[in-house]
Amino acid sequence: MMRTLPLRLHHHAWITDDQEANRAFYEDVIGLPLVATWSESDVLFGAERVYSHTFYGLADGSALAFFQFADPKDQEEFRTDIHFTAWRHIAFKVDRETQDAIRGRLAAAGYAEEDAYVIDHGYCLSLYVKDPNGLQLEFTLDHPDAEKIDAERRTTAHADLARWLDGDHGSNNRWR
Repeated sequence: MMRTLPLRLHHHAWITDDQEANRAFYEDVIGLPLVATWSESDVLFGAERVYSHTFYGLADGSALAFFQFADPKDQEEFRTDIHFTAWRHIAFKVDRETQDAIRGRLAAAGYAEEDAYVIDHGYCLSLYVKDPNGLQLEFTLDHPDAEKIDAERRTTAHADLARWLDGDHGSNNRWR
C-alpha cells in the first residue's frame, strides 16, 4: 500500500504581540521576506475576531505565519505562553553562506554569543536563536555526507527506536 505524504509544510503559525518587532527580526535580521499580510475579520469560536496575519517566506514556498489581534482581549485569549526549552524548536535547512549571513546579522543586531549559539551535532551544524515571541529557531547546515547519513538512519530507524525503548540508551551518533 502506497502512503500519500504531505507535499511540504505550508506554514507554521504563531501569535505575536508586535507585528513590527516581529517583521524587523524575521525580515531584517533573519532575512525571510514578508510575502503577505492579510487583514481579516471572522466569526471564530463564538465571537468576531479582527486580526492581522503575516507570512514570511522560505525558499520552498512554505512560510512562518504570525497573528496579532486588534482587540487586546482576543490577543490575551489566544496568546500561548511558551515554557522555554531548547528541545521545542523550528529547524530550517540552510547552506553555509546563509548560516554565516544570519549569524552575522544576529551579531550586528546585538545578539550575544550565548543568545545565538552554534552546536556541532556531527551530522549537522546548527545555529540557535530565540525570536521576539520566544520561539526557538534552528538554522541547520547538513554534514557533507548528509545523503549517506540519511540513508543509513532510514535503514535503521525502527531498530534504533526499538533498541532505545528496550533500555539501550547508548549513542548511535558516530559523526559527533
